[in-house]
Amino acid sequence: QVQLMESGGGLVQAGGSLRLSCLASTSIFSFIAMGWYRQAPGKQRELVATITGGGRTNYADSVKGRSTISRDNAKNTVYLQINSLKPEDTAVYYCKPVRSDGSSWSPDLGSWGQGTQVTVSS
Repeated sequence: QVQLMESGGGLVQAGGSLRLSCLASTSIFSFIAMGWYRQAPGKQRELVATITGGGRTNYADSVKGRSTISRDNAKNTVYLQINSLKPEDTAVYYCKPVRSDGSSWSPDLGSWGQGTQVTVSS
């Protein structure tokens, strides 16, 4: 089972930026696709970005154009840079290995990490 440790969240003003990090404990990190999810209070968990082992990326419309997902395979780490933050970006952000069925992504089975809280003030 992959252990996940997210970090980098915080309290920022609208318009600011954050870079989230996720360290994954797996020897096959470079081969697996990773995703960033977020969950706001009272809402379902939302997939916001994915990156394949080869570096292909995909973004949800809610963050497209102002977010960048990247990975450093040597460090077993995936990142999410979010710019022009909005109050509606407030959520706990999680990373997770993901799988594709060709049309959509879904999280791998297994435990989620603790997540990292992002709070955007207006």
